[in-house]
Order: sequence, then structure tokens, then C-alpha cells
Amino acid sequence: MQNNAATDQNSSIAVRWPDIVKFVRQLSHDLRNDLNAAELQAAFIDEITTDPEMKTEVRRLREMVSRMAANLQQLSVRVAEPRPQLIEYRVSELLEDLRARLEREFGDNAARVKWELPDNDTEVNLDPQLVLDALVELFTNAFRHAGDADSIIARGKIDNGHFVFTLIEPKSTFEMTTENWGREPLRHASTGHYALGLNRARAIIEKHGGQLSAEYDQGAAVLRTTVTMPVVAKQSANVVK
Repeated sequence: MQNNAATDQNSSIAVRWPDIVKFVRQLSHDLRNDLNAAELQAAFIDEITTDPEMKTEVRRLREMVSRMAANLQQLSVRVAEPRPQLIEYRVSELLEDLRARLEREFGDNAARVKWELPDNDTEVNLDPQLVLDALVELFTNAFRHAGDADSIIARGKIDNGHFVFTLIEPKSTFEMTTENWGREPLRHASTGHYALGLNRARAIIEKHGGQLSAEYDQGAAVLRTTVTMPVVAKQSANVVK
């Protein structure tokens, strides 16, 4: 019995997240090198063959290889530490850019969002691309898990020196815990999804001196996800004028 306990204890291996990141990025790099070589071979076959059916199949193969390489590149981005380059940006412009990107990337789903925009406006120091990536990730999760008829509320406001953005999703049931929201990468992986997006969104927001949190309101049957970012950046931030 003691031997079995020792075996169970020894079989549990703790790996630091930076080591996982390094491994994923190196593996992605190596596999993309092989995929690039395969794409070159496919391109060569496409050039020398005259059979129309063969050309069609080779082009499909090249599309598959290109998609795999893009997915690996995206995986590397999702595990990498965000490095924001901050500029002064108005909250109204950020929310307008967010709406436009949702319409572009999600089509009809974007029409399900009910916007509650702030009456006042201000400037914040942020990296627009990174912050948009983080906010879009929240919508991606919401669209994936919300029912077809459900509306999602996006609420923005300026409150006590902070920009506060809240996403409200209707959920009749919710069995997850929000205690470590955005801090459990790889825990709920499924086909094509590796539980990395929310972790990256949190990392981006925290790099801007902000916070990401969530709570489930059982009485209202909604999940509220809140992003809070300071209007005035920390003095140590690298602000690009």
C-alpha cells in the first residue's frame, strides 16, 4: 500500500507555466517548418501535374496545410506573454472599434448584442489591438455558449477613475466556479479549443493594470464578466506618444 502511494505521488509532475510556454512555442515552430516543407512539395506537384482532378486535390491539401500552420501560429500567440505598446485612446473609439470588429467577425451573432454605452468619455492608455483581442475573446465565449435566442448585454461606463466593461450572458444553469476565472489554461480543452483564450485575455488586461473577474447571479440567471482598467496608466507603463 505504501509503495502504491509513493508511485502515485511520484507520477504527479508539476511543470512551470513558462516552461510550458517555451515548449509550445518550440513545438509550434518545429511543426510549422515541416508544414512549410510539405506546402512546397504540394506546390511543386501542383505545377508538374496536368490532371485537373489531381490539381483540385493538391490545392485542397495546400489549404489544409496552410490552415494547420495558421492554427499553430495562433497557439504560439495565445501562450506568449503580451507586451502592450500603450497609446492614448478614447473609450468611445475603443467601443466603436469593438462593435465594428464583432460585426466583421461574427456577422448575425453581433446583432444579438445590446449595447449600453457610457454617457461620458475619457482617454485611457492602452494597446488597442491587444485590448480588442481580449474583449473579442469574451464575446467569442459568450456566442459559443449562449442559446440562439438569447441576447447579450455589453455595458461600458467610466466609474471612479476606471473604465468598466461588463458582459452579461443569460445562463439558466452554470456549474463552473469563477474563483480562478482566466487562470486555468488547458483545463477544459476540447476539439479546436484549448482553454487558452480566457487566460490570454486576463493576461492582457492585467498588463494594462486592470482586472478581469466574473460572477454568476443565480437569481437573475446571468453570468457577469467584468473588465476594469484604470483611466490613468501606471507611471511605469511605456506610453508611446
